[in-house]
Amino acid sequence: MKNIILFLLLSISVFAQKSQLKNGDLLFINIDCGPMCNAINAVTNGYNNNDFNHMGLVSTTNNNDFFVYEAIGEAVVKTPLNVFLKYTKSTVYVGTLKPKYTSLIPKAIAFCETNLGVPYDDDFLYNNGKYYCSELVYDAFKFANKNKAFFKLFPMTYKEPNSNQFFPI
Repeated sequence: MKNIILFLLLSISVFAQKSQLKNGDLLFINIDCGPMCNAINAVTNGYNNNDFNHMGLVSTTNNNDFFVYEAIGEAVVKTPLNVFLKYTKSTVYVGTLKPKYTSLIPKAIAFCETNLGVPYDDDFLYNNGKYYCSELVYDAFKFANKNKAFFKLFPMTYKEPNSNQFFPI
């Protein structure tokens, strides 16, 4: 069910080259950050049997430079695309908004720009003044959509599937 809602808003493709990217595209990747990333992979859905534990929002400049807004490490940052792509050796997937939603992109990007430096949310709690990667994108598009949810929210949990045990992180 999680994927159905996402795909009604986005089309998904495999990243092939920088020239295919557009302002507002979402990049989905799987990075190796140890137990935390393993826990994220265990409790979230991927796509076509590929896990994703990190994502970011693409922004382009008039000079055709590409950046990715992301929440990683210590804070929300604007990372050059080539640096973002080096995080993983796995397939990178691109989510492109359906044409009827592209009017939201400039405000979503402006939201991310305004939130540069906001601390990283390593507690994975929604609405606590900090951001983890998908929370940043969720709030950016919520802001752009006149403070109405754009994506369906699935709060982060670290319980092992089918148990009451929490992952050690």
